[in-house]
Amino acid sequence: MIEKYRVKTSELSRQCADDPFDFTTTKDLEPLDEVIGQRRAVEAIHFGLNMKGPGYHIFITGFEGTGRTSITKDILTGVAKTRETPEDLCLVNNFDDPYRPGIMRLPTGSAVFFAGKMSRFIETLKVKLPRVFEEKPFLEKQKRIKESVDAVQDRIMVFEEKPFLEKQKRIKESVDAVQDRIMSEVAAEAEKKDITIVTGADGFQAVPLKDGEPVSEEAFDKLDPSVRAAMEKELARVQQEMKEAVTRIQKQTREMQEGYQQLVTETAGNLFSEEMESLFADFKEWAQAQKFLEAAKKDLINHLPLLLQSLDPDAEQEPKPVDMAKFLEKRYQVNVLVDRRGQQGVPVIFEPVPSFQNLFGKIEKTAVQGMTAADFTMVQAGSLLRADKGFLMLEIDAVLRHPELWETLKTTLQNKKLHIQDPPNQTGPAMASLRPDPIDLDVKVVLVGGYEIFRVLQGADPKFNKIFKVRADFDHEVGVSPKTLHDYARYVARACQTEKLRPFTPCGVTEVVGYGNRLAENQHKLSLRFGRIMDLLKEADFWAGKEQAPAVTGDHVIQALTAFRFRHNLHEEKVQERYDDHSILIDLTGSVVGQVNALAVYQIGELAFGRPTRITAESYMGKPGIINVEREADLSGETHDKGMMIIDGFLGRMFAQEYPLSVSVSITFEQSYSGVDGDSASSTELYAVLSSLSGYPIRQGIAVTGSVNQKGQIQSIGGVNEKIEGFFDVCAGRGLTGDQGVMIPAANINNLMLRKDVVEAVAQGRFHIWQVAAIEQGIEVLTGVRAGQADADFQFPPDTVFGAVQAKLKKFHDRSVLKTVRS
Repeated sequence: MIEKYRVKTSELSRQCADDPFDFTTTKDLEPLDEVIGQRRAVEAIHFGLNMKGPGYHIFITGFEGTGRTSITKDILTGVAKTRETPEDLCLVNNFDDPYRPGIMRLPTGSAVFFAGKMSRFIETLKVKLPRVFEEKPFLEKQKRIKESVDAVQDRIMVFEEKPFLEKQKRIKESVDAVQDRIMSEVAAEAEKKDITIVTGADGFQAVPLKDGEPVSEEAFDKLDPSVRAAMEKELARVQQEMKEAVTRIQKQTREMQEGYQQLVTETAGNLFSEEMESLFADFKEWAQAQKFLEAAKKDLINHLPLLLQSLDPDAEQEPKPVDMAKFLEKRYQVNVLVDRRGQQGVPVIFEPVPSFQNLFGKIEKTAVQGMTAADFTMVQAGSLLRADKGFLMLEIDAVLRHPELWETLKTTLQNKKLHIQDPPNQTGPAMASLRPDPIDLDVKVVLVGGYEIFRVLQGADPKFNKIFKVRADFDHEVGVSPKTLHDYARYVARACQTEKLRPFTPCGVTEVVGYGNRLAENQHKLSLRFGRIMDLLKEADFWAGKEQAPAVTGDHVIQALTAFRFRHNLHEEKVQERYDDHSILIDLTGSVVGQVNALAVYQIGELAFGRPTRITAESYMGKPGIINVEREADLSGETHDKGMMIIDGFLGRMFAQEYPLSVSVSITFEQSYSGVDGDSASSTELYAVLSSLSGYPIRQGIAVTGSVNQKGQIQSIGGVNEKIEGFFDVCAGRGLTGDQGVMIPAANINNLMLRKDVVEAVAQGRFHIWQVAAIEQGIEVLTGVRAGQADADFQFPPDTVFGAVQAKLKKFHDRSVLKTVRS
């Protein structure tokens, strides 16, 4: 009866030995220069890169290891080289508002050159600015200006300490002489009228004389009124003459100061023009550079008095004079943000750690009197600015770890303006914040992430769909064809070339292809998760090297796979020991009512393995329904609960058309102490229920996997190879009897890529694989009894499994009705 469900040996794995590889080694092949099986993703990326409208940024989806990142980088790099290299970017001082420095764009690769010339200009000023006022042309012009100016203004004349002090002394003496001369003239005229001029705390004052001596106030008051009146008139006249004399002194001093300041400004301006001439000439075609140089020259002249004051270390001034060297360096140097020297095409930036500062830029701080301060020279560019006019790749997982980063990124891309600023959560005392001018930004952002994050962002973030309009979805598998097989071999050839590996023989490539089938879990598909394929190639090359083999053979690939499993399967061996010593109860022979061996897959890091677990079912009269022991113990997941409800629906459809069910069924995974989820054991649980209700025992040498729907159809499941191999290992551990095997869904036949030892055991009749498409077929394999077909009155033949189930349910129902009548 069950022979028709047996799977042929030829269906247990793809016959890779038939692959058409007609080369000696992969060294004979042209290395792969294209992308295998990713046409959809590649076209989407090119579309996104060439769309100029707003919002056409790209989101890359796909499984890890499909090459989604490396392939995207290669595409971006190729496109980038075809485009014109963008300008360099600098940050310069805003002389009108130092807290808002401005961006300056310069010809490609010239920013460092410009910054260097500005630095040399600053160094030149440090040397030449003090000396220019000691040169003969300036001194000759200075001599023609009358030397009468106050000490504070005269301090502007020179920078070098000794000449400055000597000239200051001479100028002071000159001023005193002029003042004495003017006031002497006034005093001489006053003496003729018996009036003298004295100097007091309030300045100059006219005092009357008598007999050549000043008259006191008391004596003056005792003078004859007519004499006193005449004296007062003369005093008033002398006082007015003194006032006019002071006005003349002030006017003369002011005129000399203005003339001298004009001379200093003219002399310094000539120096600035002379030293900046080459700068203006080198960047005459760039309006921004010209504007900055003009502003810098004007600002230098405006701050000339401040600079000159800084050179008198002995002067007592408030506030203290500035340090000329630091002032020039901090105010006029150029901060190169982005240097494009040596770059060909637009930039391609991959930011592995997208923190706020790494992405948007950083403003460094320095401590000043217990607070923090910054200037434009402390600003650094982030990845977005370095990628301006080009492409920026980011991992969405890393971006979403910082909510403020994600929100700022969306705003920046929407507005196409970059603000270099402090992170929103930065704390601590600070002086006035530096806010560089917003920078025009033209960048294509490429996010890389998984399917789940993409779906969540699509549904929960309205801005996301407006900004990332292009999705490039990387497939994880490709169909087997002569071309894809040849491309697989060419991929191996490229890997050998780029990674400097030994070439692979055809049998070596065949084993790699088989591994690709196994990763894809499909005989007609090859895995595109080349990360794991590359690991296998490197490890196989290692084992070939241990043998000093000239090429990598199939045995080396198998050895690499075996060694990999051995390195990772300690936990698997420990679990196997528990089966071998019967710590885990499992029956592999005989038949038992209401008991079935289910199969589960354990994932430990990169290693997955399967093992059987016992499922038991008990049926009895009681409240109608299925008692899911795992759910009652809070060990059942949502999908497993759903499977239980499907079983309930199947029983109702098959056996409750004439009367309601009056049976309780308890189902559990024996010796399961952790959570249970998934529906791949739902058919197994249903077989246990049918066995319990019918009384027909189930063969314990057969393990079962597969989910079921309410119609009784068996549905495909994942991990079919691991499940089969896991049960095989348990049976082999106790000794194969020839009656053992695994029953799988018929829909999983194409997924079979079993180990060679399992295939050999099946070919020798020591192990078996059955495939079923419906519960009726499965129960026949497990019990050796026909399932039964209902007639028009919904009655099943009594000598069938379903007939026995129906009879027991009818008995429970009748007893339930009788009990109800009696009560």
